[in-house]
Amino acid sequence: MKRSKEKGKSHSTRPAGMEAPKWVNYKPEDVENLVVNLARRGFSPSMIGIILRDQYGIPLVKAICGKTVTEILRENNLLPSIPEDLSNLIKRAEKVKRHLEEHPKDKSSRRGLQLIESKIWRLIKYYKAKGMLPKDWKYEFSGLKTVKLR
Repeated sequence: MKRSKEKGKSHSTRPAGMEAPKWVNYKPEDVENLVVNLARRGFSPSMIGIILRDQYGIPLVKAICGKTVTEILRENNLLPSIPEDLSNLIKRAEKVKRHLEEHPKDKSSRRGLQLIESKIWRLIKYYKAKGMLPKDWKYEFSGLKTVKLR
């Protein structure tokens, strides 16, 4: 079973080298302050990276500071309690659940919800093993009837 999306791979490409580019005029302390300020304004770690890339011309925080955005946030106690990828999947599942309440016969969305929730369960298992989530952390299952697929 293929678990990745099958719709292509449109995304930005990471810089090739791990050294800071010569044209970046920011010092590591300046970049860390930018990351902390953006986190205090409520931006997620991935959004912080996008803002730094697009508005400040900083291609990769790790190349300049030697630390990732999440490491900087962890040092300053600004890291969200739930990892970003897990919270995004939970939000997606909630949207599909709301859709299924209005359209209960939408079988493809029901199957999509099953796939999303299986990704959630895999991530929860991984983050509990890594210690990034407490052992007693729970995700409530949707409670929708499962659909038999041919």
